[in-house]
Amino acid sequence: MQHGIASVLEARPLNIMVLEIVGAAVGILLLIGLWTPVAGTLVAMVKVAIAFLGVWSHSGDPWMAFIEAVLGAVLAMVGPGAWSMDARLFGRKRIDMPEG
Repeated sequence: MQHGIASVLEARPLNIMVLEIVGAAVGILLLIGLWTPVAGTLVAMVKVAIAFLGVWSHSGDPWMAFIEAVLGAVLAMVGPGAWSMDARLFGRKRIDMPEG
């Protein structure tokens, strides 16, 4: 039995590999806080695609992909934090709620 990266790459279909590569790239963007609304939207889209393709997460739980999609959508709507690259490049945006 052959072990290693080559055997892992041969076992996965191309569409799953593309989703994993996009997911890793978007995860890096979210970690550094760059293009947070775009990255959060892409996370949500990738995780929904993974859920509907039947390619579940490593834990085997089908709901994990849906939870990650919701978290990606929340990140897209809330936006970057104070210490993100977006805040450094474009300025921190605050929403002040009116009282009353």
